[in-house]
Amino acid sequence: MADTKRPNRTSRIVVIGLGRFGSSLARELARGGYEVLGIDADPRRVQAISDEVTHAAVADTTDEEALRQLGVPDFERAVVGIGSNLEASILTTALLVDFAIPNIWAKATNRQQGRILERIGAHHVVLPEHDMGERVAHLVTGRMLDFIEFEDDYAIVKTIAPTQTYDRPLGESRLRSKYGVTVVGVKRPGEGFTYATADTVVHRGDILIVAGKTAEVETVADLD
Repeated sequence: MADTKRPNRTSRIVVIGLGRFGSSLARELARGGYEVLGIDADPRRVQAISDEVTHAAVADTTDEEALRQLGVPDFERAVVGIGSNLEASILTTALLVDFAIPNIWAKATNRQQGRILERIGAHHVVLPEHDMGERVAHLVTGRMLDFIEFEDDYAIVKTIAPTQTYDRPLGESRLRSKYGVTVVGVKRPGEGFTYATADTVVHRGDILIVAGKTAEVETVADLD
């Protein structure tokens, strides 16, 4: 029913729902050294991941007593990866809220489900299909090489340096005053990323890491 390994970090995360999203997340967290408890009602899903996470257990995640027996209330972070079964997703999330877990992430298959999960107390709602579609759209339509959007309309992008930044310090390019963005890092061809300062000189072919409001970083990424 469970498999135990020695964790590399003290952080403990419970992942509830071991479908494609939940199992992938649980494996990645375990590889990162986190202590991961994976729970699902389907024994086959639990068996498939049992050798790759710290603990794996079969349980009805809408059953408060079952979650208590697994020690779920003691976790600081929880992820509800149940998407297709709306009732189970809501009931499971509600139990985690009742347990007063400080950080709860919940997967939703659409915005309506996401709003419901937020209203019952999920701290973060993840829409994997929507978020990935939005990210790819940004990459396809612009000069962006990568795009990550956070809450409150804030984003970080990796983009090709625009012409107006060539052969001059970033301070002279005035990207912050013109567009309200911050250049966090610069990568030159064949080299690693370095932290950017106002004195960092940008050259043709460089890649910039730019942070700011989503609309503003999009504007910078569209510059020739």
